[in-house]
Amino acid sequence: MPAPASGHRVLDRLQQRVVNPVVKLGWNLGIPIPGDALLETTGRRTGLPRRTPVCDGLDGERFWLISQRGREADWVRNIEGNPRVRVKVSGLRTQWRSGTAHILDSDDPDERQRILGETNLARRICMSTTKALNTSALTVRIDLDAP
Repeated sequence: MPAPASGHRVLDRLQQRVVNPVVKLGWNLGIPIPGDALLETTGRRTGLPRRTPVCDGLDGERFWLISQRGREADWVRNIEGNPRVRVKVSGLRTQWRSGTAHILDSDDPDERQRILGETNLARRICMSTTKALNTSALTVRIDLDAP
């Protein structure tokens, strides 16, 4: 049974004000959490880079994202304004990869999370945690540029 809307608002605030800043701090200190990645979009109003912690969805030359709040997520709105993005995956030799994002309304976000979670434990934990917070999940695929 889904949590009441007020419960999701509390979880959203907790994630935005506590969890995301801690994850970003880890990235800034050079100790990113395994299974995590950073997404950099361009702010739709400011034109400034906006970085958001996400689960590691790297699959070859594609990067998959699941928006917990669908098109209501700020990073999805930024992608709608400018689909050129960058992603950085945790690991020994992290580097930014540029690509073009595509919003996939017809993809099954639950199945995509299941598939992505099969590859390793850290990713599975991240995917499971975010799946619990989904209110209107939406899949986004990033086609990465050649390295």
